[in-house]
Amino acid sequence: MNDCIFCQIVRGEKPSKIIYENENTICFLPKEIEVYGHTLVVPKQHFQDLYDIPQDLLCKLTEAIQLLTKEYKTRIGATGMNVLHASGQAGQQSVPHFHFHLFPRFKDDGLDTWPNLAKKDFNIEEIWQKLKITG
Repeated sequence: MNDCIFCQIVRGEKPSKIIYENENTICFLPKEIEVYGHTLVVPKQHFQDLYDIPQDLLCKLTEAIQLLTKEYKTRIGATGMNVLHASGQAGQQSVPHFHFHLFPRFKDDGLDTWPNLAKKDFNIEEIWQKLKITG
């Protein structure tokens, strides 16, 4: 994808602050850092979202996430990590190239990354019947 910003970073056409990369993955600081150590974990190959990324590549990305999580504990003293992802327009995906956001967390950092959702009543039985996978 020629116009994809992440593909341009992978090809070296756009500058980036690369933290880590391997054969499949590139990890870099975003243009706008939301929290100290905020990092993007991106497959080098273009996939739009969670619906089309191959399972084996998804596993490789989580290996990179775990490596960075352990490194951030040592390097910057992170004591926790939030891994955030959005797929599709309805999921508020901002860049149409699959990626994860890593938000290192620190004791008493004052962040609340859990969404503050309005309370709604749902029929849990109905949802369960629609979503359960058998066999």
